Amino acid sequence: MQMNDSRVIAAPPSVVWAALLDPEVLKASVPGCEELTGSVAEGYEAAVVQKVGPVKARFTGMVTFSDIVEGESLTLLGEGKGGAADFAKGEAKVAIEPAALDEGGEGTKLIYQVDAKVGGKLAQL
Repeated sequence: MQMNDSRVIAAPPSVVWAALLDPEVLKASVPGCEELTGSVAEGYEAAVVQKVGPVKARFTGMVTFSDIVEGESLTLLGEGKGGAADFAKGEAKVAIEPAALDEGGEGTKLIYQVDAKVGGKLAQL
């Protein structure tokens, strides 16, 4: 599954950049994320629960950061397993740039490209 989009956020780029590296913001950004521990430098261990119809899977795995260009862009890589056959793998390329707000003031344009793959029982549904 691929998703590409952008959003204008009513905050300066420095604030948005700090939020991208904040584990609580990252946890809130991942649907079904129950746990997220670690650091940007070492990576995060994560636990995510996903449900499709009658099938529910709990994935545990790692989220790491790469290609970090301070204040401009980064890549998030995630990989997890949910039982014997279920797996999830994804990559999100994120970039930010200054943007003017319609009402005036400084904002940030957040641009992202996501590629995610899920296999196993969840993918069959």
